[in-house]
Amino acid sequence: MSLTVSATPPPLGPRAAAELRAAFEALENPSLAARLSATVGTPIEALTARLPGPLQGGLQGAVRAALTTAMGAALRSSPAAKPSILPSSWLHRGLAAATGAAGGAFGLAGTLVELPVSTTVLLRQIAAIAAEEGEDLSRPEIAAECLKIFALGGRGKSDDAAESGYFALRIALAEALKGSIGASILPGFIAAIAARFVGPVGLKLSAQAAPLIGAAAGAAINLAFLEHFRGVARGHFTLRRLERVYGAAPVRAAYEKLAATRDVAFSKV
Repeated sequence: MSLTVSATPPPLGPRAAAELRAAFEALENPSLAARLSATVGTPIEALTARLPGPLQGGLQGAVRAALTTAMGAALRSSPAAKPSILPSSWLHRGLAAATGAAGGAFGLAGTLVELPVSTTVLLRQIAAIAAEEGEDLSRPEIAAECLKIFALGGRGKSDDAAESGYFALRIALAEALKGSIGASILPGFIAAIAARFVGPVGLKLSAQAAPLIGAAAGAAINLAFLEHFRGVARGHFTLRRLERVYGAAPVRAAYEKLAATRDVAFSKV
């Protein structure tokens, strides 16, 4: 009688554990609000009250349209033409020019017009990180994984941990994606992403509404926005790479152990 021995994934080594911890910090400690507040020197509570009422009302639709446009552009791109991470020097020059032009010519309304372009650029940066972490960009489902970053990066400290923790939100987004065929992304999935992405976009627009904001400060706002989502992308795709090597269950268990340790530390403060 022969025994079948099932292959078990190796235990997380020191390097993998360090990578997991870095991913945990990026995914569970959203810092976009703090970054934007520091950039313009204004508390976040004051920032959120700056957007005009009519602009707030149209923001959800604008974000949904921007995501749809960005996804369409990404899906039309050739898989062979892999994106690359843009150098910081280029970002400073490009973002300063874009922010100065939009803000000087049309104010916040101009920023909304420019939103699909900047969202597409950001999605390409997210895709570059996915490729670096071993994802196959020719697979349509990886395009959806890239789009998920906009929702994962929209979580804040005020969210209920049980309902919007990283894995809870990841599962919810997977449910919203069910039924997509090939390169087709269902409107319900786009809406689920937009519901989370609208918060960061609102913060960004609010920061840009600060009095006497100049092109240099506007570039810093855009850079903080982009760096936030690139960090979230790095965390998400790092976890996916670790799951391919060590298995989903061990990686999640290690992640939740870090979360439990953090919660215990907070309870003692």
